[in-house]
Amino acid sequence: MGASLPPKEANLFKLIVKSYETKQYKKGLKAADAILKKFPEHGETLSMKGLTLNCMDRKSEAYDLVRLGLKNDLKSHVCWHVYGLLYRSDREYREAIKCYRNALRIDPDNIEILRDLSLLQAQMRDLTGFVETRQQLLTLKPNHRMNWIGFAVAHHLNSNALKAVEILEAYEGTLEDDYPPDNERCEHGEMLLYKISLLEECGSIERAVEELQKKELKIVDKLAYKEQEVSLLVKLGRFEEAATLYRALLSMNPDNYRYYEGLQKCVGLYSENAQYSPDQIEQLDDLYKSLRQQYSWSSAVKRIPLDFLHGDKFRAAADNYIRPLLTKGVPSLFSDLSPLYDHPGKADILEQLIVELENSIRTTGCYPGRAEKEPPSTLMWTLFLLAQHYDRRGQYDIALSKIDEATDHTPTVIDLYSAKSRILKHSGDLAAAAALADEARCMDLADRYINSECVKRMLQADQVALAEKTAVLFTKDGDQHNNLHDMQCMWYELASGESYFRQGDLGRSLKKFLAVEKHYADITEDQFDFHSYCLRKMTLRTYVEMLKFQDRLHSHAYFHKAAAGAIRCYIKLYDSPPKSTAEEDDDLSKLPPSQKKKMRQKQRKAEARAKKEAEGKNEESNASGVSKTGKRNVKPVDPDPHGEKLLQIEDPLSETTKYLKLLQKNSPDSMETHLLSFEVNMRRQKILLAFQAVKQLLRLNAEHPDSHRCLIKFFHKVDSMAAPVTDAEKLIWSVLEAERPTISQLNEKSLIEANKIYLEKHQDSLMHRAAAAEMLYALQPDKKPEAVKLIEESTNNPVPTNGALGPVREWKLKDCITVHKLLGTVLVDHVASLRWKERCAEYFPYSTYFGGIHSSATANSAYNQKSENAVNGSMNHSSVQNADSLASNGKLESFKELTI
Repeated sequence: MGASLPPKEANLFKLIVKSYETKQYKKGLKAADAILKKFPEHGETLSMKGLTLNCMDRKSEAYDLVRLGLKNDLKSHVCWHVYGLLYRSDREYREAIKCYRNALRIDPDNIEILRDLSLLQAQMRDLTGFVETRQQLLTLKPNHRMNWIGFAVAHHLNSNALKAVEILEAYEGTLEDDYPPDNERCEHGEMLLYKISLLEECGSIERAVEELQKKELKIVDKLAYKEQEVSLLVKLGRFEEAATLYRALLSMNPDNYRYYEGLQKCVGLYSENAQYSPDQIEQLDDLYKSLRQQYSWSSAVKRIPLDFLHGDKFRAAADNYIRPLLTKGVPSLFSDLSPLYDHPGKADILEQLIVELENSIRTTGCYPGRAEKEPPSTLMWTLFLLAQHYDRRGQYDIALSKIDEATDHTPTVIDLYSAKSRILKHSGDLAAAAALADEARCMDLADRYINSECVKRMLQADQVALAEKTAVLFTKDGDQHNNLHDMQCMWYELASGESYFRQGDLGRSLKKFLAVEKHYADITEDQFDFHSYCLRKMTLRTYVEMLKFQDRLHSHAYFHKAAAGAIRCYIKLYDSPPKSTAEEDDDLSKLPPSQKKKMRQKQRKAEARAKKEAEGKNEESNASGVSKTGKRNVKPVDPDPHGEKLLQIEDPLSETTKYLKLLQKNSPDSMETHLLSFEVNMRRQKILLAFQAVKQLLRLNAEHPDSHRCLIKFFHKVDSMAAPVTDAEKLIWSVLEAERPTISQLNEKSLIEANKIYLEKHQDSLMHRAAAAEMLYALQPDKKPEAVKLIEESTNNPVPTNGALGPVREWKLKDCITVHKLLGTVLVDHVASLRWKERCAEYFPYSTYFGGIHSSATANSAYNQKSENAVNGSMNHSSVQNADSLASNGKLESFKELTI
């Protein structure tokens, strides 16, 4: 390192390296300039100066200097290493690996370069290379614990757990008998637990148990020890010992559901699908009765039996579980009970039970069969639970009457307003839901969760500007909007992206969806620092779990939503490309002079408003960008705040390829993945890829309306194509001809016949009828009246229930909206569309979309009348007072305009 320099300059070079490591960049630059003054072509100094400039955000100069340094000294491992570090800082990991390998050809035993190379290989999952590099590091420095552990982990990741065990045992052989010292007991214990998990993975269960029990005294984490031991005993079939251990674990934490599940396995009373015979249910009931005597304070031991009990026993258990929680006033009770609604008949029993409790408390003030009086709040919480129950069943009018009664009883409980907001959202009145959520927020301005729920409701109602103002109340002062992005607030970005998409603002919508995609790229990069940290701290089991999590990162629901949203934006952009400036000028020139003048004035005002907003944000960020030390932290200004540049792409469909591949790899069991693939590939004329998407849809659910729609659309398109001419076209044609008979829906049937059979099979389902009608119109455009009639003859039958109040009907609001759009945009029958809207307004009287009689869209609705009466009420007054008191802190100035 700097070997070709005289002693004085060689010392200066060491100073550059030290300054870089201690982040004293100006000092390092000064030393580099001193060397270059005498030796202007010294390659290693040029490279180190470039690396220092890179840390000072002068990237272009840095690359120029490093490349010049490398050119001047191609045989210097320092120059290659620095070049690799430069690429690594820009996340160009493959290029960095190439540079490190070149450096190792010159200096094959350089430990620092080998260590850096191993980290990149782990990051890029080059597991074979990772094993080789860790082996080389262990050979060079065998007295370093981290090298042994790193070599073992490399073999484990490379699917060779047995070899990893051998390496760890070899490492233990180098230790003294009294190892570890007190300051390393935790790390050594973690290493032993990791070794046991490796033995378990190899299938050496008995050996794992022996090793675990032998090393018990050296393992510090006693809970992990017991959990590992009981897992091994269950796998060995030693159920009695395992049951004893599970009971010991339950005495430590009687609310851990996994321990109860394990105990059930040990006594032979566990089923994956939760299906039990009457004898098993009897035995399970006895088991949980005995456990309830031991752990009477546990909530889990009372809740779990509700999953397997039926009939009168279920009713009695539910009664005993619900009563104390209503008395105590637990707002999350319905969330706890909601999984039971998926069990046939249990929702009816719960309804009868809660209605009985309500009637008894209302008339006597006591629970049925009890003499003790309940506190007044019990009735309110019972009404609250009933409202959520009826909301879940789709009986929104009853749900709203119950929640209003609860609010009249105790108007200061915030949960009531949040629940009413959710009911209004489900019933289709999004504007009223947002207003109620805002009312709940104003009752506790310091609650971040209620604020977030309010923002979500506002975005669902497409009140984006108001939602943003509300969201930034809980961000840092100054650069508030960017703060939401920096905090990776993905639910907000997804909800606002969906809202912009509904409003047709594709630029902003794309920007939000791509911001979420960038968060996942950042999460992938964030794992880099853990490759060395976890080996050093010996958190090996967690490290391997983290790597497995990173490998399936893109299967997360938020990424799926963002990728699907971005693809939908690009499809819409392809179908309706934005007009160019020249086209807009042509359209403007065709207008009459008076309208042309108005349009130009409108454009100028919009530009001036946008400029003013940008200046305001810049001033705000400049004012806030000063730290306590007086240094100005200037953040880069977003050059495309409205996503306009994202729309200026020549081929929108080519942009979807990356996201489609990730969805197909990570979400192959999602219908939406293959629907999007079908839509994109049909537009790109990629026939075989579109057919592949159709086959995947049929695999997942052949009877789904979307699967049927795509199948008919695809073969209708194929049938209308010209005869194949090229060899490629003939090959595609032969593949389709071979595959078509294998599809049962089309075997020896025409598309019209297949569509007719599908309709006969699903004639009682609205969405299936709609799909069949759409395909009838696509196949035979002259039969449009028949297609419309198919939809309009659908009947909204009541769902069979034993409910105590009101009927529940089959049709869902979301499906009815989809059918209305189908009538208006695909079948293009505006009269039928209007009839459908009037019909659905009766079924969904709270829906603003259909203009229901009770929705906030109707001037004389109950909600609007109540809102007018409440304008001068105490709630508004108190919320304004709260806003004033919080605004006095200098943080929440915008509360007044939101709450008044």
